[in-house]
Amino acid sequence: MHYRLVASDMDGTLLDGQRRIPEDFWPVLEQMHNEGVHFAPASGRQLYTLIDQFAPAGFPVSIIAENGTIVYHEGEIISTTTINPESAGAVVSAVSSDNSRDWGLVLCRTDGAFVTRTDRPFLDQCEPYYARLSAVSDLREYVTDDVIKIALLIFDDAEHVAAPIMRDVAHDLTVAVSGKHWIDMYNPAANKGIAFEKLAAALGIPMSQTVAFGDYLNDTELIKAAGRSYAMANAHPDIIAAADFLAPANTDNGVITELQNLLAGA
Repeated sequence: MHYRLVASDMDGTLLDGQRRIPEDFWPVLEQMHNEGVHFAPASGRQLYTLIDQFAPAGFPVSIIAENGTIVYHEGEIISTTTINPESAGAVVSAVSSDNSRDWGLVLCRTDGAFVTRTDRPFLDQCEPYYARLSAVSDLREYVTDDVIKIALLIFDDAEHVAAPIMRDVAHDLTVAVSGKHWIDMYNPAANKGIAFEKLAAALGIPMSQTVAFGDYLNDTELIKAAGRSYAMANAHPDIIAAADFLAPANTDNGVITELQNLLAGA
């Protein structure tokens, strides 16, 4: 295989329709490992969630977490990009004071994630992404200098309803649509593409020898940074337009299929 580093988004990309890593992926990952090809999940998910998910690999896996604000390699965090506390506080205050919408925040720090909403519909959406999740009474008390991301879950259209509002509030942050109901806000100095480049540099691998898979708008920079890129058949139209190739849908094991093709020299 000509390529030496592969990054894949998780939800809507590597994961199946039940948000699980397909069992067929593990033999492919092992073959890549044996051939010296590095694999890294690149996700909006929390670092600790991803560590748990890839524990079955049996060997250390590099990780791009929290939409690129954390890069994890050889058991250590090698890069963290934080948010100015004033910017984070402004977002928390704006959302907390607007009770007209069915939404809630997840304040993400390097030591875990924090929420104030504790109703089951909200937690059901958050818990798969955040292994370390704590309920608190006031998020403003948890705004410190190690906030890496603020996620907004809205039970409405994130792209067309929440994103315009948050771009006005978080004008000095990147406002990325990471799912149909999710907005992620973080330092403009971070994204999955920048994190991918940092990881490649740490490994001594040129970007021309990298591959990336993605499906949603927060994968844009990742797709553009890779030497070879794939959009899933179920991807957002903008990601399909940005990618080099189209892979089968995540529900059809698209990432696994294309990795097998690359390993076979197809």
